[in-house]
Amino acid sequence: MFMNLIFSLAFSSQKKKNCSPLLLCQQALSILSVSLLAIENLSDISPLFFTGVLEAVAAALMMNIYIVGLNQLTDIEIDKVNKPYLPLASGEYSISTGVMIVTTFSIMSFWLGWVVGSWPLFWALFISFVLGTAYSINLPLLRWKRFAFVAAVCILAVRAVIVQLAFYLHMQTHVYGRPPVFSRPLIFATAFMSFFSVVIALFKDIPDIEGDKIFGIRSFTVRLGQNRVFWTCISLLEIAYAVAILVGAASSYTWSKYITILGHGILASILWNRAKSVDLKSKASITSCYMFIWKLFYAEYLLIPLVR
Repeated sequence: MFMNLIFSLAFSSQKKKNCSPLLLCQQALSILSVSLLAIENLSDISPLFFTGVLEAVAAALMMNIYIVGLNQLTDIEIDKVNKPYLPLASGEYSISTGVMIVTTFSIMSFWLGWVVGSWPLFWALFISFVLGTAYSINLPLLRWKRFAFVAAVCILAVRAVIVQLAFYLHMQTHVYGRPPVFSRPLIFATAFMSFFSVVIALFKDIPDIEGDKIFGIRSFTVRLGQNRVFWTCISLLEIAYAVAILVGAASSYTWSKYITILGHGILASILWNRAKSVDLKSKASITSCYMFIWKLFYAEYLLIPLVR
């Protein structure tokens, strides 16, 4: 029961709790993918590599539990409208239990980052902590989620910049002791995931328009309407896939060229077909599409290490 609560707090985007282990694997996949960008030759794939990845995954997971758990603690009334199945909103678990969990895991995350001795990892945790706290907590000048642009910037900073750069530098400088090199694949990964993170920041509010209107959350969906924001998100993703195909076409490695072009072409086609089938009058249909976009987000991490 205790672990169910932890996973429920950590992964609020999934309705079914039994999907939590899958999301844990997805988070590990993103860190592993970025870490592979630091590999220069096959000898780099050693126990040292896997130790470095494990350190990053463990610390990031614990910080994720803090950030998403804090968001649930400060959004209980909103979640009673938008996500009544969550453990705190449903009353299944008490607020004090939620506070204990997010406090414990934030401390454990910082402790691990400090013990490991990796400054890129520690600063990634610290910046994520600051932005995650400012995003959710209801204090003067904070609770940045109330402001659509600032909320989008917070999500963009964590998912597009910190995840790519910090975990790469953790492997490159701390694990391998090499000078930082901002390679073409790393720049591509950061730029592509910036597009994706903007879409996620916009799309996540589309199914929550009812509760956001009631509690004064001025999201882009509330201000512009579901239909306009939905097709803006789809268009941004299609543009990102088109750019990725061009990047693949410019590769000097034949195998990378074909994989990048074919992979992104297939994903773009699947996204377009899925978008056309969405019923924007159905919250369930929109939510299902949102979860599908998350699958595309993590599918990209399978392609990123192959971009050369």
